[in-house]
Amino acid sequence: MQIPINTFKQALRQGTPQIGLWLGLADPYAAEALAGTGFDWLLIDGEHAPNDLRQTLAQLQAVAPYPVHPVVRPVSGETALIKQLLDIGAQTLLVPMVETAEQAKQIVQATRYPPAGIRGVGSSLARSSRWDQIENYLQLADEQICVLVQVETKTGLENLQAITDVEGVDGVFFGPADLSASLGHLGNPLHPDVQKAIVNSIKTVCQSGKAPGILMSDQTLARQYLELGARFVAVGVDTSLLVCAATKLANAFKPGSASMTGKSGNVY
Repeated sequence: MQIPINTFKQALRQGTPQIGLWLGLADPYAAEALAGTGFDWLLIDGEHAPNDLRQTLAQLQAVAPYPVHPVVRPVSGETALIKQLLDIGAQTLLVPMVETAEQAKQIVQATRYPPAGIRGVGSSLARSSRWDQIENYLQLADEQICVLVQVETKTGLENLQAITDVEGVDGVFFGPADLSASLGHLGNPLHPDVQKAIVNSIKTVCQSGKAPGILMSDQTLARQYLELGARFVAVGVDTSLLVCAATKLANAFKPGSASMTGKSGNVY
């Protein structure tokens, strides 16, 4: 058995834009339904959605037969949690709240087997190696791991160049919601100061030869970020799509029964 090739990582290296969708429903049935809709990647969210390890595993299994790449966001960059997520088969991680190069280095090390890193060796128990059925898994695994770090605070922006320069970091993702809060514009990611910071940061990451990424449901802004060089852009969230579509349908038959809850400045 051959190791699965991380086509998402390959695409980022080749400079091919990858368009994604955020999964917050925490359900494998919903994940599978969305896996065939044409996106390049789906983000299984363990930070703000109620996904535990087994729910994440179930969604990885649900989307596996489809031509879409699953990206997993853990609640934190804790070494032990990263080990568990890699062992259940995640090949691409999006780690939130990275503010320093030291944090980024620790995250990269957690994804690599010794001597390059500190990932615990337990492949005979792991889905990632197909329970030791993948030939030379331990020697091949590191190359198929893609590490994406989230920079979403003022401190992170100040350390952006150093974070981007960390060997093993494949991409840097900007979180507009948390970034706007950190910059003093809570709930207003469209504020000019926030947008200026995002634009400048995308340029910085591009100049370093790494892949910038962002979540943006405003299609005009999403296209602008892609034109600036963003390489992995999520353009929607499943929970928002479901609620908005259901509200629109209800209002078509019962006008005023529910208000459309999208706030001014909400980019998700």
